[in-house]
Amino acid sequence: MDTKQVVNIDQVKQINMAAVYRLIDKLGPISRVQIAQSSQLAGASITKITRQLLEAGLIAEVSQQQSTGGRRATSLMSRPHFRLATVRLGRGILDLAMYDLTGQVHQKESHTLGAQTQEQLLPELIDYIGTFLEKQHKNKPIALALTLSGLVSPSNGFVIYAPYYELKQCPLGQILEQQFKLPTYVGNDTRAMALAEHYFGQSVDISDSVLVSVHHGTSAGIIIDGQVFMHRNRDLAEIGHIQVDPLGERCHCGNIGCLETICSNPALLARARKLLSQGSISKLKPTDSIEVLYQLAAQADELCEMLVRQAARALGKTLASVVNLLNPQVILISGEICLAQAIVFEEIHKSISHQALSSFAQQLEIRAAHYQNNPTVGGLALIKRAMLNGELLMQIIEQHSH
Repeated sequence: MDTKQVVNIDQVKQINMAAVYRLIDKLGPISRVQIAQSSQLAGASITKITRQLLEAGLIAEVSQQQSTGGRRATSLMSRPHFRLATVRLGRGILDLAMYDLTGQVHQKESHTLGAQTQEQLLPELIDYIGTFLEKQHKNKPIALALTLSGLVSPSNGFVIYAPYYELKQCPLGQILEQQFKLPTYVGNDTRAMALAEHYFGQSVDISDSVLVSVHHGTSAGIIIDGQVFMHRNRDLAEIGHIQVDPLGERCHCGNIGCLETICSNPALLARARKLLSQGSISKLKPTDSIEVLYQLAAQADELCEMLVRQAARALGKTLASVVNLLNPQVILISGEICLAQAIVFEEIHKSISHQALSSFAQQLEIRAAHYQNNPTVGGLALIKRAMLNGELLMQIIEQHSH
């Protein structure tokens, strides 16, 4: 027999298990007959899969559907009671939360981190996560997820590069999994946030979307056909390092005039302070926060509005190229920049309508992201994905059967 024709039985099991669970999760209450009709799987396979899911507590039988003459069909629904531990590693801050599968938060806390290098970070991280998990003695989570800014290989939780903590070639997923004995998922925070919007937020039921996050830097997460867009398991969409001004300022990446040098919170504040020191008139004070700058822009403060329009035009120019490449249905904007939403969206719309294909631009919607101040929800999305693709389902079922 040709080895190419040898089917990986475990893989088929996982695919079938995931297909049944997804239908129950999305359409429940749903009968086994309806699952068979939608999945094209044999009745015997569905009976076996649903039995395993029931025994592991992943789904539940609920009130019977209206009889059509024969025996009443029992409906099935997914059970959201499982707890999921999520961590967001930010710049000098650690956010932790406990969710259930519907996205409801049951506990959350934040800590300031003193660490600045990989050697300092790992013990501090393990200590805080360990203490948080110990508090969950009654509701032990089924999985752990961590998101951070930087380049990550999501298949194995390997952090290729995370600038703030000098993390390089760090097997973070493996370290956490060994330490806490939980299935662990590590991913880029913006890509994970795009997925969270797709599962629970502003792009539910939309197959193709782009999330742009404007914070300390500018990054994007692309969803194509309901999946995070990646190539050979590598992160894509580093739009912050697309050149928008060849005569601009040097970026920390080494290049000149990247989008981040114009459209990011530090870039806007730096430019505002420089202009204020040169005598520009504004209600903005040099010590004011980025939130104040955006709020003043929305209130038509001349200097602040000029800076925000400039940043939004640069972002729109970059997004026009993204629209031409990918033709998304929706672009979501995340960050404090949404405090000046009317100005920002107007400039983005203008840039896209001038520079993108008109048939693409006309059908495009721009929305503020739903999750603006919920840093841990990206981790929830990574665990939800592992449930829906069958990876975590299989682990839970295997644990239950032992």
